[in-house]
Amino acid sequence: MSIAGYIDHTILAADADRESVERICREAAEHHFASVCVNSCWVPLAAQMLKGTGVHVCTVVGFPLGAMATDAKAYEASQAVGCGADEIDMVINIGYLKSGMLDEVLDDIRAVRAACEGKVLKVIIETCLLTEEEKVVACELSEKAGADFVKTSTGFSKGGATVHDVALMRKTVGDRLGVKASGGVRDYAAAKAMIDAGATRIGASAGIAIVKEENA
Repeated sequence: MSIAGYIDHTILAADADRESVERICREAAEHHFASVCVNSCWVPLAAQMLKGTGVHVCTVVGFPLGAMATDAKAYEASQAVGCGADEIDMVINIGYLKSGMLDEVLDDIRAVRAACEGKVLKVIIETCLLTEEEKVVACELSEKAGADFVKTSTGFSKGGATVHDVALMRKTVGDRLGVKASGGVRDYAAAKAMIDAGATRIGASAGIAIVKEENA
C-alpha cells in the first residue's frame, strides 16, 4: 500500500480557516489519504467535500487536554457523528490515569465509544506525559473499552510520536487494535519508521511532503 493510505491529513490549529480546510480536503481526495482530521466545527464542510471520494472524515474529542467531563466528551462525539464524522480521535483523562482512577478512565472511553457506535474510535493516550507502565495500562483500558485504535499524541503537548512508543503500544495491543502515530511525523523517513515499528495510521499535517518524498 502507498504511504498515502496510512495518512490522516491533519489540520487542527486554532487559526485554521475555511480556505485551509478546503485545501486539505482537496489534497486528501487527490492523494487518496485515509482521512482528513479536522476540528469538529469543520466536520460538515469536510463531509460535504469528501462525499464519494473514499476519504474518511476524522475529528477530535476532548481535545487536546482530555480533562473535560465525560458527558461532554460523549455529547461532542455524538454531535460529530451526526454531522458526518466517520472517525473519532478522543483524548483520555490523563489526570485520572495518573491518579490511579482506572475505572473512571475506562468509563470515560466507554461513554465515547457508545456515542460513536459503528464509527472508528481512536484513543489518544498522550505518551509524552506517561510512564512506561501508564502507557501499557492506557492501551489495555482502551482495548477493554472497545476502541479500534490507540494513538500516541495530540501534537499539542511537550512531545509527539516516537518509534519506541509505537513499538510498545503495538506489543501491548497485538494485532487486535490499530496504532496511530501522531505528532512530529514530518517526512517520509519518520513515517516509514513508525510503520515499521507497528503503526497502521499516521497523523500528519505534512502529508503532502511525505507523499512527494515517497514518489521521488
